Amino acid sequence: MDVHIIRRGIRFIRRRGIEGIFEKLHLKKQKKQVIRPYRFLLEEEEIPFQEKVYEKKKDHRIKLLNWIIPDMGEGGGGHMNIFRFISLLENRGFHSRLYLFQSSFYFDNTMVRNYLRNKFPLLDSKVEAFWDTRYADFAHATIATSWETAYYVRRFQNTISKFYFVQDYEPYFYPLGSQYQLAENTYSFGLRGIAAGSWIKKMLENKHGMFCESVGFSYDKDVYVARKRKKGKKRVFFYARPTTPRRCFEIGFLALYLLTRRMPQVEVIFAGWDLSGIEIPFCYRDLKITDVGRLAKAFSSSDLCMALSDTNLSLLPLEIMGAGSVVVSSSGDNTSWLLNKENSILVEHDPVDIADKMEYYLTHERELCRIRENGMKFARQTSWEEEAKKMGRIFLEGIQEDRERIDHRRKKKDGGFEQKTEQN
Repeated sequence: MDVHIIRRGIRFIRRRGIEGIFEKLHLKKQKKQVIRPYRFLLEEEEIPFQEKVYEKKKDHRIKLLNWIIPDMGEGGGGHMNIFRFISLLENRGFHSRLYLFQSSFYFDNTMVRNYLRNKFPLLDSKVEAFWDTRYADFAHATIATSWETAYYVRRFQNTISKFYFVQDYEPYFYPLGSQYQLAENTYSFGLRGIAAGSWIKKMLENKHGMFCESVGFSYDKDVYVARKRKKGKKRVFFYARPTTPRRCFEIGFLALYLLTRRMPQVEVIFAGWDLSGIEIPFCYRDLKITDVGRLAKAFSSSDLCMALSDTNLSLLPLEIMGAGSVVVSSSGDNTSWLLNKENSILVEHDPVDIADKMEYYLTHERELCRIRENGMKFARQTSWEEEAKKMGRIFLEGIQEDRERIDHRRKKKDGGFEQKTEQN
């Protein structure tokens, strides 16, 4: 390299520093945006109630539902649940419209609809989808599905009822601070709560005084089926997501380290994230982020499937049971509404306790088999169809109550005007 260029470079660094290099190469670090991602918190203008549209559509047999959803990615469990319920409701007297809230990845309606068709084929084709809430129209019910969307639904008045489908206690996703508080605020907005499970329902009622009902879970019974397990090597599956603190990756990983030291013949199967950057000192297979078919086979080929959670349960426990394996889950109020010692192995947040219990059941086949059979029986009793019926009933009751309230208010308003005119 030319020595003059090197000398010029040294002088430039002395004079301008490393920041000067970034500026010169147009790589200067961008300043953090604070207002842009939270602008929705500052919007106070309400979307007005359209009385003429209300009069025209309030008696429609088919009830219109606006679902306000956060940005989506492939295989998102929360979105999958929303779309499943939407599809099951589509032929039960409801018609749904999806509106993305503050989307960063989609810039027109065609883009969104193509993505949904390709990545979420379970979504009923009759469902309408829009890339922005600017398209939101009158509905019998409008549903928030995350804490951010609740701020929009609070402003949206062009609807008879407002609901909040709460799948997890979202403040727990963050450390104590701004996002924790902003998420917690939404449970005081006066929206009708529909909780995914009784733990969320009790949390919202007891901690926030929120009116709330609940629906349960099920699983895809065509995908998660018990398969004949080959005799030989013991296998333990671990839903490993180091990027999601509430899934307790470190505790589970340490428990597996202890278990494999005691039982070197055990093979560990990971899924949920790419662990190639983590040193793993025992025999394992990493499925990374995989499709449901491969996941179902991993469950059914494993003796134990560990899925830890510090917030609400995901669908994994029922899917594991349905696939003929045994759930290892952290104990607590957040899990006991669905899991118990008869259908699962419940553990403390302690690597030693987890390793002890896994070792015990891996060496006591008869007891493990009993839990496996109980889990399969329990899972088969669940039904997405029944839970969708329950959700439909919740919507209809809320819409009817709020419609009566609206009509009473309007009648009272009109009557007061007529009475005042007569007096004049």
